[in-house]
Amino acid sequence: MAPVTGGARDAVAGVAAGDVVAPSSADEVAEVLRSTRGSVVAVGAGTKTGWAAPPSSCDLLLRTSGLGRIVEHVPGDLIAVAEAGVRLDTLQKRLAEHGQMLALDPPEEGATLGGIVGANASGPRRLRYGTVRDLLIGVRVVLADGTAARSGGKVVKNVAGYDLGKLYTGAHGALGIVVSTVWRLHPLPKASGAVIVPVADGAEAGRLAALVARSTLTPTAVELRFHDGAWELVLLFESIEASVRAQSAEALRLLGGGERAAAPPAWFGRRPEGPLVLRLAHAPAALPHILAALPGAARGTASACTGVAYAAVPEETDLAALRAAIAPYDGSAVVVASREPRDAAAHWGPVTDSFGLMTRVKDQFDPARRLSPGRLLGGL
Repeated sequence: MAPVTGGARDAVAGVAAGDVVAPSSADEVAEVLRSTRGSVVAVGAGTKTGWAAPPSSCDLLLRTSGLGRIVEHVPGDLIAVAEAGVRLDTLQKRLAEHGQMLALDPPEEGATLGGIVGANASGPRRLRYGTVRDLLIGVRVVLADGTAARSGGKVVKNVAGYDLGKLYTGAHGALGIVVSTVWRLHPLPKASGAVIVPVADGAEAGRLAALVARSTLTPTAVELRFHDGAWELVLLFESIEASVRAQSAEALRLLGGGERAAAPPAWFGRRPEGPLVLRLAHAPAALPHILAALPGAARGTASACTGVAYAAVPEETDLAALRAAIAPYDGSAVVVASREPRDAAAHWGPVTDSFGLMTRVKDQFDPARRLSPGRLLGGL
């Protein structure tokens, strides 16, 4: 396998790659890892390279885009097997031909399955369907020494062995290179509709979101937008037509107003853009406190019933102070986009009580610390 000619795009969070390769099979990935002794950073389409801290080095950039096969789709079993370089939109088109979908909706255009797993990326539909950890039922990886490993299988109710797929989810390639994935699928909904409710502020948004969470409504997503002092709450319903109509009517009654729309507004499911964008995680009931802690100029979106928000904040925002303010609410603030890459401490924030365990796991899977070095919490 010949190296790929590098260019300006072959940098990870500002760190230039020494060499670039694009294997076309799992065996070639294994051979690459066996034949090199330097640091290796794996990327898919590169849509989320800023979601982790800059690597301490990148001797070899391994592009998984060559792993582009949809290996298997079994409609009757609601499962699909696809390699890491398959684009999510490509897989969705194939599944839609059979009235099915992978219920993940991260907005990054061109995102690959391997990158989605590595970054644990999801979108508004996480409320109903869960995240990568809930939908990934099997994974094949290549470890740092070139050894191939599998976890899970091709049935939804699989309880055999350790669920290593959850370990690789959100690991940013630091524990092994994901080369193939197995997914649990869902039927495409027959109908959809949205309820759009203007709200006065974060406090009201939190109150209404709590009403929805305690109700019998089953929305696919409950999304809040805050932008230039304007606030808007959107409930997405997906089911059969009769259910969508009935739930929309009940939502309007429960929330005391709003309007019904055939589809959510254009901002729905998008992430804010800016020189500094944060991903905030918190206890869902603490949404008003999290929003109040943000700088006044912040703008973004929040999955109001799941405790996840994305906010574009001024570049000079004091992240340490913000993190301290939201910590009492199980809050964390992680950088996902920054004009200038930040080191691991600034990117992730302070290390947690689980850092010792994370260190032992890293040393077990990658004892020489060759894979995505320095990209995880604490510079692992």
